[in-house]
Amino acid sequence: MMPGTGWARQARYWLTRSVRHKLLAMALGPLVVVFPLLVAAISLWGNVAYDRLLITKVRSDLAVAHGYFDKVLNDVNLGTQAVGNSHRLLSALGAPGRHSLPAGTQARQLAPLLQTERERLDLDFLRLYALDGRPLDAVPALPHTDAAPAGTNSHMPDRVAQLRDHGHTAALLLLGANELSALAPRLVSRTGIALLPTPNATPTERTREDRAMVGLRVMTVHNLQGQAVAVLVAGVLLNQNLDFIDHINRVVYPEGALPFGSQGTATLFLEDVRITTNVRLFQDQRAIGTRVSREVREAVLTQGHTWLDRAFVVNDWYVSAYQPLADAQGERIGMLYVGYLEQPFRLVRYAMLGVMALIFLMVMALASVLSVRWARSIFKPVERMNHVMQQVENGQANARVGQLAARDELGSLANHLDSLLDVVADKTAALQRWGQQLDQRVTERTAELAASHESLRLAQQQLVKSEKLAVMGQLAASVAHEINNPIAVMQGNLDLMRDTLGPAADPVRTEMRLLDEQVERIRLIVQQLLQHARPEEYAGYVESLDVNQVLRDSQVLVNHRLHSAGIRVVLDEGATQSAPFNRQELQQVLINLLINACNAMPLGGVLTLRTRDCPHGLEGSGDVGGGVTIEVEDTGPGLAPETLERLFQPFFTTHSDGHGLGLWISLSLVERYGGDIRARHAVPGPGAVFTVYLRAEST
Repeated sequence: MMPGTGWARQARYWLTRSVRHKLLAMALGPLVVVFPLLVAAISLWGNVAYDRLLITKVRSDLAVAHGYFDKVLNDVNLGTQAVGNSHRLLSALGAPGRHSLPAGTQARQLAPLLQTERERLDLDFLRLYALDGRPLDAVPALPHTDAAPAGTNSHMPDRVAQLRDHGHTAALLLLGANELSALAPRLVSRTGIALLPTPNATPTERTREDRAMVGLRVMTVHNLQGQAVAVLVAGVLLNQNLDFIDHINRVVYPEGALPFGSQGTATLFLEDVRITTNVRLFQDQRAIGTRVSREVREAVLTQGHTWLDRAFVVNDWYVSAYQPLADAQGERIGMLYVGYLEQPFRLVRYAMLGVMALIFLMVMALASVLSVRWARSIFKPVERMNHVMQQVENGQANARVGQLAARDELGSLANHLDSLLDVVADKTAALQRWGQQLDQRVTERTAELAASHESLRLAQQQLVKSEKLAVMGQLAASVAHEINNPIAVMQGNLDLMRDTLGPAADPVRTEMRLLDEQVERIRLIVQQLLQHARPEEYAGYVESLDVNQVLRDSQVLVNHRLHSAGIRVVLDEGATQSAPFNRQELQQVLINLLINACNAMPLGGVLTLRTRDCPHGLEGSGDVGGGVTIEVEDTGPGLAPETLERLFQPFFTTHSDGHGLGLWISLSLVERYGGDIRARHAVPGPGAVFTVYLRAEST
């Protein structure tokens, strides 16, 4: 049985028991099915819409963060231009047409000026170089200045010099530790970030990140005549720039911007390493040195896409946005990230779904109560009419529905039912009167038909047997004709071969003899079939037989079968009368019954052979002149009722190797001499009993 079949069967049984159940199912079914589907649909739609809302929110947050990031670079650009075009810087470099100041004096004037401008513009470094890359602000180290001591190798790094042709904008650039040291030695301590183990990150053998990400502006300084006289380099270091990232976080997620207690975060990545972030590992320790997941790195840094989705950030799930950052040559060197904690929004979403489900349940409960009340106004009158019909069926003919409060179709139906019951009562009384008259007439006709019934039954049986014999005779004659012709041809050819070959046929003489025997066997089978199909043409010699002796002789012929099957024979000879019959045909009948008994007891048993006088004839045979019976009783499995019905029909057999003609032929032989064969189940069982009735010889 398939899973759920039992439940479905019980549901169908419950629905078919009464109209009440059907109406309740019709009323509550849509509520039970439609409301949950509606809740599920709204939930799915709400999840999708809610997720889109969160993604839209974080997309706008990323736009704000990126705008501030661009503003920082723009401030670097504008500040650099302001310093590079300032009168003070040009004066310190030397007025046009005048002799330049001595190198030491010039450096001592430039260093404080650049230091003041750097602090005013909130830059991390501000350096001035000659056109050949020599520093023009190199003086003995001053506190809080980027100027290298005179005589040290602090030339402008080559990669910084290449940005002179980048245009009039600030750009991002990755610098090595030595390159950063040449620009601003005091900033080197903010590099050298130790890489922390991070789940799901791309495997790496590196343990530290020593490179620096800087926002850089390289400007060529021109005098009033438009001649290039120096190179001004300004920028901010983004590694561990906590003020920078905290300011982005305050801009994107000000106090109270996120509901439900969610927290916003911002991070700047150098490739996949967090170099400045306000994401916490625990308490006040920031997650600087942790890395982004392999999936995000592949999408953002490798493929250049902007990530807008959920992401696992350090130790929790965030609604996240990652945007790639490129340097002046367009190479992706890092990422800008903003995001907010997802859990508070998820809890709120679950709460909203719970409230929605509760509202639907309340609506379903109210609708169910109303539906049940309305359904009761329908099934109550129906149940009342059904109860009246049951009373009428139980014999209470005077039961009626009566007046109903309902004035609808059900009330009209109840009135029609009462009227119909009144009509039925009148008709029933009339039918009873007619029934009594009919019974009287039937009794009279039954007496007349009883006299002719028995003769009609016997005639019908005889007609059926005659029709069967006629059909079998036609079939047997046709088969015999068709078989005899090829038999004659085969026999003639065998004789011709034997005469033609002469002694040459000796090597196959045995095979030819076997062919002769098989041809003769076929001829005898055909002759026997014709004999039983047309018994009047092949009637044998009739003599007065001692049925006891014939039974003993038949047993001798099948003794080898009985012994091999381990069957014990019990002989009970009680018949004293003789029966007129052909000996070979009676033996054929008895041998067939004995072989059938052996087949019924393949593992052994008891075979009882019994003969009796039957002075009043066999019951139901119509013969009252007397006779003898021969019973063959076995202890096999017996005869099933469906087998008894077809036992003596031609071609019916219960054995795969039988042809189904034995009992039919035996019955035909016995009936030819006015006898009969009966079969029954042994009582008490197990076993079967076959009784052969033969008319006794008249004295």
